[in-house]
Amino acid sequence: MTTDLDQLRTDLLGSIEAAAGLDAVEAVRVHALGKQGVVTGLLKTLGGMSPDERQAQGPRIHGLREAVTEALGARKHALEKATLDARLASETLDMTLPVDGIAPGSVHPVSQVMDELAEIFADLGFAVATGPEIEDDWHNFTALNIPESHPARAMHDTFYFPPEADGSQKYLLRTHTSPVQIRTMMQDEPPIRIIAPGRVYRSDSDATHTPMFHQIEGLVIDKGITLGHLKWTLETFLKAFFERDDIVLRLRPSYFPFTEPSAEVDVGFTWQNGKRVIGGDPRASDNGGWMEVLGSGMVHRKVIEAAGLDPNEWQGFAFGTGVDRLAMLKYGMDDLRAFFDGDLRWLRHYGFSALDVPTLSGGVGA
Repeated sequence: MTTDLDQLRTDLLGSIEAAAGLDAVEAVRVHALGKQGVVTGLLKTLGGMSPDERQAQGPRIHGLREAVTEALGARKHALEKATLDARLASETLDMTLPVDGIAPGSVHPVSQVMDELAEIFADLGFAVATGPEIEDDWHNFTALNIPESHPARAMHDTFYFPPEADGSQKYLLRTHTSPVQIRTMMQDEPPIRIIAPGRVYRSDSDATHTPMFHQIEGLVIDKGITLGHLKWTLETFLKAFFERDDIVLRLRPSYFPFTEPSAEVDVGFTWQNGKRVIGGDPRASDNGGWMEVLGSGMVHRKVIEAAGLDPNEWQGFAFGTGVDRLAMLKYGMDDLRAFFDGDLRWLRHYGFSALDVPTLSGGVGA
């Protein structure tokens, strides 16, 4: 047995050393270590040996397997290196030749719409404000006049973090960008004109809802602000965004805890070739209807007080809408989930060239 193992070891290692290519190395591996290989067969005999035989032959057979495995790896590495060295020695690259065209990236529709919104509101005198996405309960709810019993605090709507050990603070993923309004009012002196774009999080998922989505909110705090200022701002914004002068708005009474009075904002649309197109007055024909696009209202005096301002001196309005929803309406997309799937076909179809991003042609008129 000992002589046979020594001879087998010599034969296998010699075959590996003599292998002229990777295919030959693979053939030796199969012959030695494959399911029907000679070394594999020896390993199977260990089960039928007596304890004394197994103690004597086991280390030798396992040593043979390790030696063969190591030799196969070394020979494979040497052949691969020799192949690479031969290519490096024979192949040349002409550095004076023009490079192949590089596929450019694209601007995601959400990024494009964010830029459009910032452009519009900059023309209207609004600054961009940001805030943390991990918020505390006070900024996200309490300061916005949302009581403990409000459904927005329910676990099925909000992603909460585990409470602090002492129970003094509760953190969550912000459910809207409204906390940015509170932080701005507490940090800056009025008058204030800001938009607050960013990611927000809610426990919801279907064709028109995702657990993470993008929202933009606006806030104006000044003296003598009325609902008329709000309506003009929204009408001007939507005309510039959809690039149509025939935008018609309808404000419906609604309820939001942080505004009073509150209004849902609908925009008129018409049917064209079986598709809804924003624009036109639905009251003028039967070929149209209303679509909700915004929530808005006059800032509740309790919210102004929570931010440390005097509601008898300062008034304001606020509004908010989904950036993803605006992108869907303007650019004809029908499933919000596709925004976050990372499908290159979808991105190539709906994405915008990074070198030729369209801008709003008309801007905001005086």
